[in-house]
Amino acid sequence: MGKNLFFPKGILSQSAEAKEKAYKLNATIGIATEKGRTMHFPSVMESIYSIRPKASITYAPSFGILELRKTWQDSLFIKNPSLSGKTISLPVVTCGITHAISMFADMWLNPGDVIVLPDMMWGNYNMILNVKKGAVICHFPLFSSEGKFNLTTFEETLRAEAEKHDKISVLLNFPNNPTGYSVTEEEGGHIVEILTSIAEAGTNVIAVTDDSYFGLFYEDQTLKESLFANLCDRHPRMLAVKLDGATKENFVWGLRVGFITYGCPINGDPLPVYDALEKKTAGSIRGSISNASHLGQTIVLKSMQGDRFMAEKEEKFKILQSRARCVKKVLSDSKYKEAWDVYPFNSGYFMCLKLKTVNAETLRLHLLEKYGVGLISIGDKDLRIAFSCLEESDIPELFDIILKGVEDLS
Repeated sequence: MGKNLFFPKGILSQSAEAKEKAYKLNATIGIATEKGRTMHFPSVMESIYSIRPKASITYAPSFGILELRKTWQDSLFIKNPSLSGKTISLPVVTCGITHAISMFADMWLNPGDVIVLPDMMWGNYNMILNVKKGAVICHFPLFSSEGKFNLTTFEETLRAEAEKHDKISVLLNFPNNPTGYSVTEEEGGHIVEILTSIAEAGTNVIAVTDDSYFGLFYEDQTLKESLFANLCDRHPRMLAVKLDGATKENFVWGLRVGFITYGCPINGDPLPVYDALEKKTAGSIRGSISNASHLGQTIVLKSMQGDRFMAEKEEKFKILQSRARCVKKVLSDSKYKEAWDVYPFNSGYFMCLKLKTVNAETLRLHLLEKYGVGLISIGDKDLRIAFSCLEESDIPELFDIILKGVEDLS
């Protein structure tokens, strides 16, 4: 593994370049900003000054703080009404969702195992799942020609792999990074039925939901729940694994507080099974980082228990929703149609352009050097824009500058 590891020249290196050179607009950062500063809940910042040493600088359990685990589990039932009446494990705390993905891989993937992901995916999945664990990533096109989730190729890919393997894993990331797309309720229902039918046919299915940007759903028809809620009790051959966290949901990226939760229909009492899975997960954490930050967990817990928490969350949601709507309005202008197509987006932090006439990396460097604008190039034709870190007033100018850059190169 040591020989195969590398530091990817992708989003992080492009962001570092933008930090140095993007003097005008920097739309590379995977956080949210507001008025030039990091977006945050006041309750989070205020709690930092009042936390006692016992709740901050001592070791936390490898499972995570019990009260936080229970509080987060309670919030899952509130945010996902379809979980009502179902039994799921108590979430185990990880050091952010990246660590949660790594712990999932340690526990559930053998070298050579197949895991199905869309072609447009977060680049770090490759490092965690393929380079470090030796799993084989099998791609399907995320979008159909009609600009919808590609249910046909999703099902074809899964069935083809199920014929060759007795176990397959699938990772579902909505809102999607990098496109900012979340499935509709109808699409989500079809995904659940497809996975259930594969389990019914005799293949063991591990369905993983990376819900990093959960809750940031901006359109009415978008599925507002995690697919985990409808996958966790569908079939004994299907294990649902939910990876989520306070990172983006609560705007506390650097506190590194994520969670792993399990769900599966179990004959008899499910609690001993979930207890065993929680212990195995905590053992994996103990054998890697020992435990997640006690201070970070305490800050998140105090914020969630505060009277202002829901109001603070709604305030930030509305800001990001307004930015997303502004992006859509700006991009509806026909002056851009010769330069790019817009990938569907309805949620999260990001959206992507599919360039028609110029190379994405060439354009990214040109915009950075000539106009001081930082964006992320993905492959030959795609540009990712993080509207989460753009003021609404800057959005029209940003896309006009991108258009200028395309015209310069053309």
